[in-house]
Amino acid sequence: MAEYTEVVVIGGGYAGVMAANRLLQRDDVTVTLINSRPDFVERIRLHQLAGGTHSAVSDYRKVLGERVRLVVDTVTRIDAAGRGVELASGDTLGYDYLIYAVGSGSADPGVPGAAEFAYPVATFEEAQRLRSVLDAAPATAPVTVVGAGPTGIETAAELAEAGRTVTLVCGGLLGPYLHPKGRGSLAGRLARLGVSVLEGPGTKVTEVSGDAVRLADGRELASSVTIWTAGFGVPDLAARSGLSTDALGRLLADESLTSVDDERIVAAGDSAAPSDMPFRMSCQAAGPLGAHAADTVLSRIAGERPAPFDLGFAGQCISLGRRAGIFQFAHKDDTAKRLHIGGWTGAKVKELVCRLTVKQLVDEARKPGSHTWAKGEQGRRLLRAQHRETAAAAEQSV
Repeated sequence: MAEYTEVVVIGGGYAGVMAANRLLQRDDVTVTLINSRPDFVERIRLHQLAGGTHSAVSDYRKVLGERVRLVVDTVTRIDAAGRGVELASGDTLGYDYLIYAVGSGSADPGVPGAAEFAYPVATFEEAQRLRSVLDAAPATAPVTVVGAGPTGIETAAELAEAGRTVTLVCGGLLGPYLHPKGRGSLAGRLARLGVSVLEGPGTKVTEVSGDAVRLADGRELASSVTIWTAGFGVPDLAARSGLSTDALGRLLADESLTSVDDERIVAAGDSAAPSDMPFRMSCQAAGPLGAHAADTVLSRIAGERPAPFDLGFAGQCISLGRRAGIFQFAHKDDTAKRLHIGGWTGAKVKELVCRLTVKQLVDEARKPGSHTWAKGEQGRRLLRAQHRETAAAAEQSV
């Protein structure tokens, strides 16, 4: 009788689905994917869900391999010693290997009133709630978006294009990842959409109320709907289960993405911190991280030493409504170049990226092991060296 290796994947986002599909390269591996929702959420389209231009979901039957068993439930605890996961339903599932791909969500704002009166948009449920709030608000109601990263910029542009009066509060620099040339292009598009952009250290939000936002420089902005996009957090499942995490709660792993506590647990996606140096939270990193997590598990099943993870970034893509966008090219170490694509072409590139991200999952489901990605080992080596220098300096200062 054939022996099967049971692999459980926690989290059905970009990384989890990619990992689950890639594991199907072996016929003697059974894969169970545990996710709290019955549908696949296109995280990079949540601003469109909030703006009413996309549903931001796909059927799991489209993106998952036929042999992957989907369990709609929530993991409440990982029992590493017993190799099992406890579910909110009361069930327990055993595993031989576990891939931890729980993703990310909204962070605690840490600002008075923000948790009560501001609306995050980092999860499907949050975006749905925001959509309902916007639908109920008058068309002339002032909207404030807090946070000038991609999510804040995309949300502000989406709503402004729909005719909303939008203020984007940066709390610092607009689009800090972007090269100054790309930032200038972005600022021009937001201005044409009528978005009021507030930049600089004085624009940090100090308090949120039901009808206003207060800034560090003393200004008070009228705000019927306040949207909070500043920062992301990760679920505390790893920490609650007694596993080692970084300060944000990401699972600490080595360069092969294996947990520093247990070689039967492998990290992927936004919730992974390889060598305590996590990659930028993005679908650009999630897919390769998921694929490599699966490769690490398959290597261990085969009795082989897992390879270190390697990723070279291409850039950052931001939609600016349905008629414009920007693709900021980057060096492989994830630092911006001078080159960018904007305008209508930028919008087309952004839409292509969104579609290709899902297509990559579909392709991997049809042909497990086929997904490839750009490498950037030189950049990773530089990051490791910088990390060692920072750690050494911190020790000397103690």
